[in-house]
Amino acid sequence: MTDETQEQQITAVGNEMSASFLAAKKRSNATLAKLEEHPEKFTMLTGDRPTGRLHLGHYFGSIRERVAMQNRGVNSNIIIADYQVITDRDTTEHIEENVLNLVLDYMAAGIDPEKTMIFTHSAVPAENQLMLPFLSLVTEAELHRNPTVKSEMEASGHALTGLLLTYPVHQACDILFCKANVVPVGKDNLPHIEITRTIARRFNERYAKKHPVFPEPNAILSDAPEIPGLDGRKMSKSYGNSIMLGATAEETAKLIKKSPTDSERRITFDPINRPQVSALLTTAGLVTGRDPKEIAEEIGDSGAGALKKYVIESVNGFLAPHRERRAELAKDMDYVRDVLEEGNKKANAIANETLEQVRDAMGMRY
Repeated sequence: MTDETQEQQITAVGNEMSASFLAAKKRSNATLAKLEEHPEKFTMLTGDRPTGRLHLGHYFGSIRERVAMQNRGVNSNIIIADYQVITDRDTTEHIEENVLNLVLDYMAAGIDPEKTMIFTHSAVPAENQLMLPFLSLVTEAELHRNPTVKSEMEASGHALTGLLLTYPVHQACDILFCKANVVPVGKDNLPHIEITRTIARRFNERYAKKHPVFPEPNAILSDAPEIPGLDGRKMSKSYGNSIMLGATAEETAKLIKKSPTDSERRITFDPINRPQVSALLTTAGLVTGRDPKEIAEEIGDSGAGALKKYVIESVNGFLAPHRERRAELAKDMDYVRDVLEEGNKKANAIANETLEQVRDAMGMRY
């Protein structure tokens, strides 16, 4: 293959991805407009892997929007994807602690268990049983093509397990068991939604032409900015550059004080040339609602010390109500467990009903 042919292929793939994103964005905007008008017609599914604590990136990237959708009247569901922890890890150490901490942070952030169903993968057998018919609807090549699976595998350095390869199918089970028709995601997760749409469409075409069982869910693309960690890299638990929602004011101050800057005294917002200083300014801007450039001009020649002081005060002020609610909830961990138990009970009832519909459609009721 010549260099020119390779270039043409790369360009063609790039154009295809760009067209696919534009189509998804158009669908997302149209769905949002309908959702604003009739929120009661929509069911949302979203969730997290319990691999550690939630941080500010999670809050601004997804949790804030979940709370807003719940409060609009959307039928909201949050899955704690505990089985997905073992896609790229060899241990489930601390998993119970991580699951309970997720529930605490959800409720402290405004998720109301009376309005939002919170549940775990492992507690809903019928949801996981959907994997069997769903796997028959996708090819190995389609699974290998999923860019998110590739990036997860490369990031973890872990061998490609069967669970990681079929991760998108498991996510389709999460979404479709409760008939979710909207899924808030970032651009990187669009391929998962496309596979879910494909599975729903193929199931209906193959087994349920007259009475479709599953909706084809639409992605609601997040407009949340990418939130850098305190060192200028992506905010990540594994990098140790994240401000955890449940951290104390003292822990947060210590982390921000230790964050790297550069040798220039004057503070300016320049994400390309000054990523570390700009990361601090971005954090301050998010929690105060101010423009990072404006904050930079205000601090000016006062230097990194003044910047860090401002960030510490701003972040701790923003998180104070969350921490207060969280501490109050943590006094009664039996209640937190009850919330999860009740969510699991509701999820099981929904999953059992959906599985019965699937068996009916497939002629597997004997």
